[in-house]
Amino acid sequence: MANENSPSAPLSGAAPRTAAPVSSGTTSGTPSAPAGPEEKASTSGLLFGIGAYGIWGVLPLYFLLLEPAGPVEIVAARVVFSLVFCAALLTVMRSWRKALTAMKDRRALITLTAAALLIAVNWLVFAWAVLNGHAVEAALGYFINPLISVLLGVLVLKERLRPLQWAAMAVGFIAVLVLAFGYGTVPWVALALAFSFGLYGLVKKNVGGRVDAVSSLTIETAVLTPIAAVVLGVLAVTGSGTLLAEGPAHFWLLAASGIATAVPLVFFGAAARRLPLSTVGLLQYLAPILQFTLALLVFNEAMPAERWAGFGLVWLALVLLSIDMLGSPRRARIRRAAAAV
Repeated sequence: MANENSPSAPLSGAAPRTAAPVSSGTTSGTPSAPAGPEEKASTSGLLFGIGAYGIWGVLPLYFLLLEPAGPVEIVAARVVFSLVFCAALLTVMRSWRKALTAMKDRRALITLTAAALLIAVNWLVFAWAVLNGHAVEAALGYFINPLISVLLGVLVLKERLRPLQWAAMAVGFIAVLVLAFGYGTVPWVALALAFSFGLYGLVKKNVGGRVDAVSSLTIETAVLTPIAAVVLGVLAVTGSGTLLAEGPAHFWLLAASGIATAVPLVFFGAAARRLPLSTVGLLQYLAPILQFTLALLVFNEAMPAERWAGFGLVWLALVLLSIDMLGSPRRARIRRAAAAV
């Protein structure tokens, strides 16, 4: 029987939830079991994941509004104002006790500290890429991320892959080789984004149900805030910062980055606790489709033939993963029907 982390677990929510009777060819005629709490959690997890990746998909447009702030200042502001937003959210939800209890859990604190460092790296690389003409490569990183998530599921969580998933992994590896040839070097930006976020998802999965999404994000940003505050202070003293130097509109745009950061991360944390890691990885392609479209139509970045070839292979790998994913509800219904007989 597949456990919660297995890629063979059903992608609940990908198909309607109505219970269908066992075919008339069976002797018992027993109806299949209704959707249980686990399936309902998977449905809400799917919605949280779509919300998170949809917001991340249009985030490059928001970065345009933050200029002339650089990537380091943007990331520092995101951290500080995310903590402010989380503190307000905990107050409204009356959840400070949960957050403080989580902070006393040594294992959870260490795990979330690792998550904080990984997401900081991811934010910094992504902001640099968008602001320096590498939005296409940033999108590539998030296209590759589902493959990395599945790979981590195999290597770390000992998940078992089906033939189509293995085929997708092979095609994805070939795609990276083609893109390395096209770029003239290894696509480090894409790989850094893919691995940092894939590992972040793995770490968040390991936290499990011990820490809720808002408390988790609060702890992550609290860990990073001292460093971020120092960075903002140094930038202000040296005259390199823009937070207080570009007028109130610019200040509030940077301040709002806390909301733009916290909301999708809360959604992602909720999705990661409810879905298998491989399923969370498959949802990832929603964001890079939007980012790739923006890179071409808004940022006007170049796409020579060899890059199209590499992206085409990545998309083929995602198609293979998607076909396998779409078969999960049917396999789940068969298992439930067999269990009910």
